[in-house]
Amino acid sequence: MEITKTLKLRIKDKHAKAMLAMARDVNQVWNFCNETQFRSLKRYCNKPKTWLSGFDLQKLTNGFSKCEGVTIGSATQQQVCEEFATRLRQFKRQRLNWRVSDRKSPKYSLGWVPFKARAVTYRNGQVRFNGINIGLWDSYGLSKYTLKAGSFNEDSRGRWYLNVAVRVEVEEKRVPADTSVLGIDLGLKALATYSNGQAFEPRRR
Repeated sequence: MEITKTLKLRIKDKHAKAMLAMARDVNQVWNFCNETQFRSLKRYCNKPKTWLSGFDLQKLTNGFSKCEGVTIGSATQQQVCEEFATRLRQFKRQRLNWRVSDRKSPKYSLGWVPFKARAVTYRNGQVRFNGINIGLWDSYGLSKYTLKAGSFNEDSRGRWYLNVAVRVEVEEKRVPADTSVLGIDLGLKALATYSNGQAFEPRRR
């Protein structure tokens, strides 16, 4: 039987600068979606509230790299739009929290760079993403897996991690055919009654 499992791997510190640059681009796309959503509600304030879908936001961010200098690629932009739309529907707010890129700010948003399955590949101890080879400590042997969607995430100490979904085979635990199962029902008069009808009476002193 196959199940989906998320693997977490530490990225080497030398890539922190590149990861922060991509995280700033992600924040820029997120904040654009946030502002666009807020303005759409404000413009049609007398009509029923409409929350923009991920598809709507993806159309609006087409060509974002040329206009705004965003370099994370269209696949990651689309993933950001989908995540924003999902959270928007979940919380039903006019807008979500802004993502802050200034590391000196008390409201700084820890780095987050989502990706789709086709956007990341693994080879020779490195993952390639957005044209960059990113070294990591491969404690799982990623070459054995097909990488699905996931994200790069920063922790409070400035360290980066790859969180990626994979499919793994697990053995089903089966009860042997010659094994019988016995249920126990706790009662008031009898202390317990087994599923075969036998009652268990407490010892009386």
